[in-house]
Amino acid sequence: MRKLDTRTIVVASHNAGKIREIADLIGPFGFSAKSAAELKFEEPDETGTTFEENAAIKALASAKASGLPALSDDSGLVIDALDGAPGVYTANWAETADGTRDFAMAMQKVETALQEKGATTPEQRTARFVSVLCLAWPDGHTEFFRGEVEGTVAWPPRGTAGFGYDPIFLPEGYETTFGEMSSDEKHGWKPGDPEALSHRARAFKIFVETCLDA
Repeated sequence: MRKLDTRTIVVASHNAGKIREIADLIGPFGFSAKSAAELKFEEPDETGTTFEENAAIKALASAKASGLPALSDDSGLVIDALDGAPGVYTANWAETADGTRDFAMAMQKVETALQEKGATTPEQRTARFVSVLCLAWPDGHTEFFRGEVEGTVAWPPRGTAGFGYDPIFLPEGYETTFGEMSSDEKHGWKPGDPEALSHRARAFKIFVETCLDA
């Protein structure tokens, strides 16, 4: 396991919601970070078939373009009744004809697919959010950190906080969706806490414990 010996990194993302969440998580550690979007790096094609492959594609592209370590996230919603879909194609389900992303449409697509499967009770609508962080160096070295949170798909969508599919994800043991939680509530973690709630916070906690001398 290679330690990160600098606090200057690139956040390898063009997703505004993801950039905001990663910034919230790395903030307490004194990082100086700019995103791939800010640096106007070209967005690489995510051609992988796993979260790890796509996270590596993004992190390595930013690390090589910047000459700095880069941290990426590839994440998605994995629904049991849909055989793991949308999974690594979570963002693709939101794509529209004009190239933008409409997550209200994507959430409706999920609900329609579940109804077609006859998945109407919570027991039939089990799902998990998965986040894989990749830390890449300009020399091509990579480290991976995976976090998952179990829950169910709720309907109708609830809450306007968060982003993506947050309004339909009800984490196990909670009565509020990710879309109804503040950033602090959703992550459920800050340095020193023993537990984390969100998939991204769980992955980040492993990253901190293994790669940082925090």
